[in-house]
This record gives sequence, structure tokens and C-alpha cells, in this order.
Amino acid sequence: MSLHVLVTGAAGYLGSVLCEQLLDANYQVTALDNLRYGQNSLFHLCANPHFDFIFGDARNPELMQPLTQHADVIIPLAAIVGATACDRDPWAAKSTNLEAIQMLNQVRSPQQLLVYPNTNSGYGTQTGEIYCTEDTPLEPISFYGQTKVQAELELLASSNVITLRLATVFGMSPRMRLDLLVNHFTYAALFEGYITLFEKDFKRNYIHVRDVADAFIYVIEHADALRGRAYNAGLDAANFSKEELALKIKAYIPNFYIHAAPIGSDPDQRNYIVSNQRLREAGFEAKRTLDEGIQELIKGYRMLGRGKFKNV
Repeated sequence: MSLHVLVTGAAGYLGSVLCEQLLDANYQVTALDNLRYGQNSLFHLCANPHFDFIFGDARNPELMQPLTQHADVIIPLAAIVGATACDRDPWAAKSTNLEAIQMLNQVRSPQQLLVYPNTNSGYGTQTGEIYCTEDTPLEPISFYGQTKVQAELELLASSNVITLRLATVFGMSPRMRLDLLVNHFTYAALFEGYITLFEKDFKRNYIHVRDVADAFIYVIEHADALRGRAYNAGLDAANFSKEELALKIKAYIPNFYIHAAPIGSDPDQRNYIVSNQRLREAGFEAKRTLDEGIQELIKGYRMLGRGKFKNV
């Protein structure tokens, strides 16, 4: 009998891809989401008899307690994502990113595996010359990073937990996000023709959204050897500065004008090279390249048509 996976925040950017790939790997999937953005990103999965959808809030213990009882694996994706969104509504950020995770950890049994997505922005103000490993101290600056790191630390103090510290994700998804760096830069190149870069030499690591989904499936299938630890999940060949990323996109969109200016700052101060050696040695390696992702995004963006609220 296939394992039953409960995914919260399942209609989001990552969740809508992860649910599809879990079903393709013959898992049973229960997806929970409050659809706060009005998304219909899971419509294409409804014909699958191994898929179920629950409309609801991951912060509701009366809902979550009975739901978790039927799951072999729990993947809590529901979150207020990004420093700006968390600063705009700190109550929602704390209740979703931290308190809902604490509650979920209390209502699950020790036999249920919980795989938690953290952000590698928790490494804070490291220099671009330092390789961050899972043993590098977590020094989150933003409230977003702080809520995610605190949740991870509490989970890892419990049994039957694996955490993935995700690099900056890119690629097309049924629930698209244009704020992620690669996705945003490619959009700007295609539709606006220019970008103004601040902190152009700050480096980040990147990973394709489908590689993230593959990583979740891999750690579920190898949980006996991996549980109890955190793993950086990124593409080793994709530790690039923001300027290097923009120039990579320019190779596909030559009329992309790149201008560097001191006009802003990253609230998470992400400037570091991340090592994904631990996960690679455990048997998983991201494989989809930035070049493939950029070409995929260009194809996908052709389908966007006229921008909402844009009179063009």
C-alpha cells in the first residue's frame, strides 16, 4: 500500500508541483490550502483517485488533528513567504510560520515523518567567500528568517523529522511566483527590457522547483538514513551573484539592459555560497540547470499575455 502524504499550503508555488510529482510517484496525497490568493493550481489533479483536497487553514487545530491521523508523512508548506510579506503582517507570519508548525508537531505521532522546508536565508550575513554548510551558525536577520529557523530548531529537537534548507527556487509552476529572483529577472528582461540591481555582487544559490519536489520525495524514500538532520538543497553549479545571474539571462534576451545602483538592500542580507555536499553524499543531487530554467521561463511567460492592471 502506498504511503499517504499530507501537504499543507498545497496550492502554492512549490505545493502544486510537489503534489503532482508525489502522485506520479504513486503516493496518496491529501492537499490542504486556504486558497488565500484565489488560485486554481490543483485543478489538473482532481481526476486522480489518489488525490484529495481539503479547504482550510493549517493553523486550525480542530481541522489539523484529525487530518494528521491518516498521514504517514506530513509536509507543512503553508507559510507567509518572504521578508516583505512577513513584515507586512507579522501576526500572520508568526501564527503560520511558527505556531502552526508547533501545533502540528504536537498533534502528530512519533511514527509520522515530518519533512520541513526551511530557507537558506537563515544563514544571515555571511560573506560571499564562505561556504555555508549545515553546521554554519544560523543567524537570520529578517522576521521571516527568524520564524522559519525557530520552527526548524524545535522540529529537529523532536523525533522523525528531516528539514531541507532550500536555495532560491526558480522555474514555472501552476501557481506562479514572479518575486523569486530568477523568475523576476527573466520577467523583467522579457517584458520591461531593463533592471536596476542593488547589491549586484551578493551571491545566492538556486534550485529548480521540480528539483525541490524530487528532493522531498527522495528524503521520504530514504528517511531511515536521513531523519534527524538538516540538509541544504540547491544546485552546486548555481552559486551566482545577482549580476552574474542577470548576464546569464541576457545571453537569451540580448536587449536586456542591466544597471547597477545603490538603491536598496536585501532584508535578509543573503550573500553566501552554499554547500550542498551533505545531501549529495546522501544520494540526491539537483540536476536542472539555470540555463534550462531560464529557457523554460521564457516559454512560460509567452502565455501570460497582458499584465493585470497594465494598460498595454
